[in-house]
Amino acid sequence: MEDRIPCLRLGSLFVSFLSLLSLGGTVLGDEQVPLTQSSSNDTLLWGPYRPNLYFGVRPRLPNSILAGLAWANADTFDAVSYGLRHTCEQGEDMQGYGWDEYDARTGNKIDLTIDFVKAPGPSGGSWAARVQGKPMKDASKNIVTTLFFHVGLEGLGDLAVDPKTDRKGTVILTGQADKLGDFTIEVTAGKNNKLPHKVHPSWDEKPLDRTLITSLQVPPEHLWAVKNIIIADVKPNIDRYAKEYGTENIPPPWAAFTISDEPRPGNFHIIQKVLVGAFDFDIFYNSGAGPHLTSEDLDKHIAANSKSFKTKFDAVLKPSAPFTKAEYTGFSQSLFSNLLGGVGYFYGDSLVDRSYAPEYDEDDEGFWEQTAEARARAQVQQDPARELFTAVPSRPFFPRGFLWDEGFHLVPIVEWDLDLTLDILSSWFNLMDSDGWIAREQILGAEARSKVPQEFQVQYPHYANPPTLFLIIETLVAKLKSGKLSAAQAAAVREHLTAIYPLLKRQYTWFRRTQFGDVKSYDRDAPSTKEAYRWRGRSVQHILTSGLDDYPRPQPPHPGELHVDLFSWVGLMQRALISTSTLLSETDDTATFTSHHNALLKNLDVLHWSDKDAAYCDASIDDYDESYHVCHKGYISLFPFMTGLVGPTNPNLPAVLDLIADPEHLWSPYGIRSLSKQDPHYGTEENYWRSPIWVPMNYLIIKQLRAVAVSAEGSKEVKVKAAKIYNELRENLVKNVYQQWKETGFAWEQYNPETGKGQRTQHFTGWTSLVVSIMAMERVEVKGGVVVHGEL
Repeated sequence: MEDRIPCLRLGSLFVSFLSLLSLGGTVLGDEQVPLTQSSSNDTLLWGPYRPNLYFGVRPRLPNSILAGLAWANADTFDAVSYGLRHTCEQGEDMQGYGWDEYDARTGNKIDLTIDFVKAPGPSGGSWAARVQGKPMKDASKNIVTTLFFHVGLEGLGDLAVDPKTDRKGTVILTGQADKLGDFTIEVTAGKNNKLPHKVHPSWDEKPLDRTLITSLQVPPEHLWAVKNIIIADVKPNIDRYAKEYGTENIPPPWAAFTISDEPRPGNFHIIQKVLVGAFDFDIFYNSGAGPHLTSEDLDKHIAANSKSFKTKFDAVLKPSAPFTKAEYTGFSQSLFSNLLGGVGYFYGDSLVDRSYAPEYDEDDEGFWEQTAEARARAQVQQDPARELFTAVPSRPFFPRGFLWDEGFHLVPIVEWDLDLTLDILSSWFNLMDSDGWIAREQILGAEARSKVPQEFQVQYPHYANPPTLFLIIETLVAKLKSGKLSAAQAAAVREHLTAIYPLLKRQYTWFRRTQFGDVKSYDRDAPSTKEAYRWRGRSVQHILTSGLDDYPRPQPPHPGELHVDLFSWVGLMQRALISTSTLLSETDDTATFTSHHNALLKNLDVLHWSDKDAAYCDASIDDYDESYHVCHKGYISLFPFMTGLVGPTNPNLPAVLDLIADPEHLWSPYGIRSLSKQDPHYGTEENYWRSPIWVPMNYLIIKQLRAVAVSAEGSKEVKVKAAKIYNELRENLVKNVYQQWKETGFAWEQYNPETGKGQRTQHFTGWTSLVVSIMAMERVEVKGGVVVHGEL
């Protein structure tokens, strides 16, 4: 069945991706995590899996075909030289772009719309794209646009211009590649396109009433650098024109900024069109094994698949009251489509410090200085190339995989398509090394590294990251237990959990071994000496590994610190492993994990609850080697609640609810702040996690508020209070994210707690898309002081 990921709309670009969602995958790592049942037919081998590009297509294969589109307004030299659009960038005066079914965005000069259709079949099947341009209202009807469709072959095979190609008709490339077999790529002339006419003598040597083609031999490791390749090919042409005709009589920009027009053998081909006013043309990749797509197929499928997407969305993720107006449905579809439109395939080597320096244990006072020295002298190595299939946080700013983001990305995706979810999970867990480590940031290959400052490129095998993928493991187990899956779905989920289970255990063991907290050395009076945890990788101002970067922590840093957020994440891991091992009848493991979890729960209040502050806090060691609480009320204080360790009957729950709802601390009209207004660090220095509102943390809060409100356990008063906070917080958060999207055209990385304004990275359609899941939750009704409605 064909589904649709709607519309990539970029201010001046709008792409519809038709046909999704059941995946294939390549297995890496020690354990063989199987492909999902439906992935064997390669229904999703091809896709717009280059999320760092406005429009880029590739298969999920290493060293294969890379294709994409670059374009520019060609009315002036500055517009075409500096305005060539290809990679997603911030600050390009794009007033909104992304996968979007309904909401029109404005661009600079032209609205570019691309509809992408797939036809599954052998060897990955075929695909097609329809490119349409339309001048904006304030633009000339005769605006000139130059477009560069490019195709490169990274590995073995052939890619050539068909000698029978008609430059005034359809341009045809023929090729052959490993696992793809034979194929053709066709670029049509389009219907009723208006072409430039002769206004300069240079026309005689390079008329533009035809398509231009340049073929090059490019080192495979540089094929991604398309802008540089295009400009390098165009520059000699411009220099020659300037020398021949003089700078005062140089051809107009649309005629001068043209490729060398030399079709010949090569592994990289550029097809350039220069078009006037409104235009359209089609691009076809047709597998030699079939099926064969035509323009008539595009006509048929575009409208049909749009309808299919909307129908499925209403059945799976339709917003609930009070978000029932059409504007919220369009908003929700846009966010979710952007999330799926940011799913990409990455392949390449990575930089890893495997020196395992003893300083990295961070056992001594002043450890942050010692670890800095160890990092400076380490011999960084390139780990072998690996592949990853993942969503990305932000296509312009973070176009790569982030471990703790991905669990949040999968929250709405798991409701949409189980096969897609299972394949992404497989891809992530197949990155695990023999110790159980997965790098928190996946910077695979030169293209990925080009977007990362050098000081952040190296990964460290003792650095952890919040294990949010275990959130999805819990969801999968719950879906199996619910009995609501089809027989095929249930079989696929069970098979996947069985295969991935050894990796889950390995990662959990790695966490316990590398991130342990010291109880014994400081005579802490705790029921368990093992259930205490500390993030490695901290500096004075940051614990980047925690995901909360600059959130205030104990000062000065101390090897005896205990971190309540990491403690909570490990508790979530234990709970997920208990449910998974029970499902799989691994009874010995169930007993072990249950023992660990019970010990952890006993340690929670002893190690991390402060009666004085009525909050959960980090702990550290004072000058007398005694443990004390370091309380910075905020997200850290809520982690035991957010991860489900503090349930409806916990005696500390009322104080937690009070903290959430207190406007003098965390409550704002736009969502829950990251840090209390009363904290001396509120809004200081980087102010990254020191006041702003973050959607993933608000999602966890909202989810647990609802769980308490509808629970069969707990007092009536607590459940009613949780329900009221849940309803108001859910409404405040959604309305603000929607309002900022409506005003700016973007979802944002974070939101200002004083004004609600979107901040930091724009087009942050990764975990901010959790708003889709929040809208789909049902309102909890309270009547007569009693919760009367609500189901999990």
